[in-house]
Amino acid sequence: MSRPPTSRERILDAFEGILIDDGERAATLEAVASRAEVSKGGLLYHFGSKDAMIDGLIDRLSARVNEDVAQIRAAEEGPIAYLLRTSVTSQSPFDRTIMACLSLAHSAHDEVRSALRGMQDAWFAVVRENVDDPVLARVITLVSDGLYFNSVLRDGGQQISADELDRLVGYLRASAAARG
Repeated sequence: MSRPPTSRERILDAFEGILIDDGERAATLEAVASRAEVSKGGLLYHFGSKDAMIDGLIDRLSARVNEDVAQIRAAEEGPIAYLLRTSVTSQSPFDRTIMACLSLAHSAHDEVRSALRGMQDAWFAVVRENVDDPVLARVITLVSDGLYFNSVLRDGGQQISADELDRLVGYLRASAAARG
């Protein structure tokens, strides 16, 4: 049985939701507190300002990236297949955190852009651990980004088919093996 989310987690979930649904301007302290079903005082207990919520979101992103990198390393079918197959959005908590951070990255939030670059760097590094050719490793991570972007644009609609994804994974794995 899973435990119910803490007030801090509910606040960050609400902040993410508002950023995704309505954008940063709508993500006021009052709106976040209301959506999280906490008092404004309860929100301020956990996050003293909107900037503190942004810092909390960055910390959440970092933790989720670390978990994802560990899963990439442990993936049974290998890092290339795992990275590409998980690059199609699923509305997972990690996807929602990424989308919320992308919403903030459009504004003057250098720290969020830096955290997103760190996420990309972590994925490149884990692919690079398994792919000798740095150019091919970069291609794999760029394909991952493209799959993600495409699936976000299609909003759950027709994305790459399972067969196309299997062929793409096979092609890139074979390319890495031929260069390794």
